[in-house]
Amino acid sequence: MTALALVLRQPLSRLRSAAGDRVVLAFLAALLVLGAADPGQLFPSVRFVLGGLVSIAPFLALAVGVAAFAAASGSDRLVARVFSGSPVRTITLAALFGALSPFCSCGVIPIIAAMLHAGVPLAPVMAFWLSSPVMDPELFILTAAGVGTGFAVAKTVAAAGMGLLGGFAVLALQRGGALRHPLAGSSEGGCGSHFEPDESKPVAWRFWLEPVRRAEFRRVATATGLFLLKWLAIAFLAESVMTAYVPASWVATAVGDGNAFAIPLAAVVGVPTYLNGYAAIPLIAGLLEMGMTGGAALAFATAGAVSCIPAAIAVWALVRRSVFVLYIGLGLGGAMLAGLLYELGGAPI
Repeated sequence: MTALALVLRQPLSRLRSAAGDRVVLAFLAALLVLGAADPGQLFPSVRFVLGGLVSIAPFLALAVGVAAFAAASGSDRLVARVFSGSPVRTITLAALFGALSPFCSCGVIPIIAAMLHAGVPLAPVMAFWLSSPVMDPELFILTAAGVGTGFAVAKTVAAAGMGLLGGFAVLALQRGGALRHPLAGSSEGGCGSHFEPDESKPVAWRFWLEPVRRAEFRRVATATGLFLLKWLAIAFLAESVMTAYVPASWVATAVGDGNAFAIPLAAVVGVPTYLNGYAAIPLIAGLLEMGMTGGAALAFATAGAVSCIPAAIAVWALVRRSVFVLYIGLGLGGAMLAGLLYELGGAPI
């Protein structure tokens, strides 16, 4: 077989594999069902998915490139070693950095995948994972202008606090013997497979000089990119359907001043109805005007930012079920705690 035939055969093989992939088939089936049930919503949802993938493309490319470079160069163990110092220090730094980083709940998934793939311990990863989607500098300014400075400050503190809570919770569980292998097992490789840094492999920063390392770069980049791309497409499709069919107006009736369970209900409701950090600002301002309490609003905003259903779908495919359940529990629990403390503090808007 000629070299040209081999080159052409690889993409065709990948296309045949993708065509038989259950996630791809589920995505296509969902589009068919949506088109049959509501033809007018099909093209807006497709545009939403494409727009979401375009917006997240820089983060996706960064994550894929980092994962592939780490594997090909052998620098993966060096990345892991950076986060292998004092757990208190790494968790604290990860939580604080996450509270200032510009990643949404879906945008942070490729970064988390790359970090776990590089062997970074789960505790600081979870700290960054929980704090990052809640707030960033630009979002702080817009939240202060659209909702109130007090609410923006409380949301920033909640972001760092949720990161610290999650990081130290994971650390405690791991010291008890749990959560040793966070990544989900998969025959696909890439982000879906368990990864251990190869300590015997020397680091070669100019990996492209060696054919074997170039091949490893292509393999990891392809597997990681396809894995993230298909699950993020499913996530954005789910988000488009939810924003189209889940009304926000009824939320205030369940989470207003007259309900003793307003804060936990707001956290639970925030998961399917939350949009994104920027689009949610006028929604939260409107809900406050409709009677939502400040604590419930904070619980709604933080729970939706961390563990919204589109992000949860991608996380479900990325990590083991125990890590997924912990991620959801920490997101909801941290949001409820943040809302309760904010309410007890007078909920300054």
